[in-house]
This record gives sequence, structure tokens and C-alpha cells, in this order.
Amino acid sequence: MADLIDLRSDTVTRPTPQMRRAMAEAEVGDDVFGDDPTVNALEEFAASLLGKEAALFVPTGSMGNQVCLGVLTSPGDEVVCEAGAHFLHYEGGSIAAHLGLVARPVAGEAGVITADQVAPLLRAGNDHNPRTAVVAFENTHNSAGGRVFPIDEARAIAKVATENDVAVHLDGARLFNAQAATGTPAAEWAACSDTLTFCFSKGLGAPIGSMVCSTADNIVAARRIRKRLGGGMRQVGVIAAAARVALEDGVERLAEDHANARILAEGLAELHGDAVELGSVETNMVYLNLRPFNKTGPQVGEALRARGVLTLGAMTDSMRLVTHRDVSTDDVRSALKALIEVLTE
Repeated sequence: MADLIDLRSDTVTRPTPQMRRAMAEAEVGDDVFGDDPTVNALEEFAASLLGKEAALFVPTGSMGNQVCLGVLTSPGDEVVCEAGAHFLHYEGGSIAAHLGLVARPVAGEAGVITADQVAPLLRAGNDHNPRTAVVAFENTHNSAGGRVFPIDEARAIAKVATENDVAVHLDGARLFNAQAATGTPAAEWAACSDTLTFCFSKGLGAPIGSMVCSTADNIVAARRIRKRLGGGMRQVGVIAAAARVALEDGVERLAEDHANARILAEGLAELHGDAVELGSVETNMVYLNLRPFNKTGPQVGEALRARGVLTLGAMTDSMRLVTHRDVSTDDVRSALKALIEVLTE
């Protein structure tokens, strides 16, 4: 697949030469014992960057969400979240299977729920009702097309949650895309949450890993939950070294991915006014509406692959296209040309 233009996801990036060197040269120890200096340094750096007391390196964002929600809840508690939340639809039912939690989804607009929507749902719990333990929000929002969660709304939700003794969790898998799109530091969204997780292996481009950030006490509890879920790793500095490079060097260049997504979106919009909602393209994702072309995702995906472009074509009448570090501007223009050929043939 090396010669294909891969627009399936920003998870497909390969480690840079700098990452590979850092991995090869990493000083390591047993992280379960807290002895891996490369991991320890990464956790301290991430916590400081996001204004939190401590952090915990985990293998995946899905585990990060489970660890965070596990720290903040007890079995039978309720989590208020947006109806399209990633942990609700794309993490294997883990919050029910592993944590015994009830999700209370709220229909948001472009992935955004508001404090006014959330406030009347918060409840202390009794013999009949679950206790609302957490309000969760996602930034950027995957199923909404990489939309940014507005910082003012995040602050409003944090305020109403605090007033009702409810915690806030931020699924910040692509949090630094939100920073790149708005100029608002990631730490400002982090300040609205009790726990958060962000991924190194998406737009930042590392091969593996996510980070949980919270208070020192919560991270002590998080470490135990990570172990329970099978996430206690040993000489993991070889992975953390690549993540450190990604965090130091990958944040600023996210703007390039956003610019490439805009090129793709504008080209498709010129083809048909209903193909793409340009206002929804805020970061590195483009959702293509296939209805105007009377084609399905699998049909378009198969035809694009024959032209050297990889996509996720499983959805019936739409397709997600994701730009990332391994897709250049020239690649995007070539992919756009292939899309136009397929959609108009």
C-alpha cells in the first residue's frame, strides 16, 4: 500500500525517521514498576502542557476513555454524552461491559451539546434512577466530521457540572487539531475537564499510544484501572519516545492537514453544491455526500482503489476522507482528480 494515497484515517501514518531514531535510542525501564524514564518524562511533559497535575501513558484512546470514566464513576452510574460519542458507538460497548455504566446520549448539533441541554439531565440518583457521575464531550468530534467543540460551551458545561457535583471527561483524541484550527491552547479545554485523554497515533503521527491527564490522585487510581484492563506495559519507552517526538514536532504541522482537507472539500463542492458542507470542514476530515451522484460508498471506494486512492467506503451514501501527515498537497490534488472521475463517470 506504500504507493497508494491513503485517506481512510489519520491513524495510518508511519513513524518518521526521527521517531525511529528516538525509538532505537530510548532509555527504558519497567513501566509497571514506574522505572521507565522515557515514559515518566513524557507523562510529566504532557501533564505540564495541558495544565494537569499528572498523566498516564496508555496503549489506545479507547483504553484512555475507559480508564478516565472508570476513575470518575461506580458501576450503575450514568454518563451524559453527545449522541454520536466515540466511546458510545466505536469502542465495543466497553463502558457497559467493563465499567457497568449507563450512557445517556443527548442529540447535539455538529457534535456539540450545550449546558442548557445538560443541566436538566443531571441527577443525584436514588432507589430508582442512576446517579449522573460524568458529562463527557469530544473534541474534535469524529462522527460530526472533525468539528471543534467551542471553548465557551465547554466552560459552560464545566460550570453547570461543578454546580451539580458531576465530573467532566474530555475525549480529546484529536484535541490538538482543535488547537490548530482555532488558536485556542489545548490546555484551555483541558481546564474544563476533570479527566481527559488524547491520542499520539492520529494526526500527531506516532505509531502507538494515548495519554490520560488528570489530578495526581486520579492518576494513581487510573494506573490500577489500566493494569486491570491489560494496559500495564514493560519497557514501553521505545513507544513513548516516538510519542514524544510526535507531541513536540507534530502539533504545529496539523494546520497543513487542515489546509489539504479544505482543498479537497472545495474541489468536491465545485463538482456539486450538495457534495460537501463546506462550513463543516474545520479540521482534517471531509464527509462526502454521495446522494447527488447516485452512488454508494463501496462502489466509489472500489473505483478509487483502482485509481490508487484508499478510502472507507462502507457507509451507504456518504464517505469520510481524512488528511494527515503522509498525504501531501500533491496527493490531495491527485485524489481529488480521481474522485471527480469516479463521481462523474
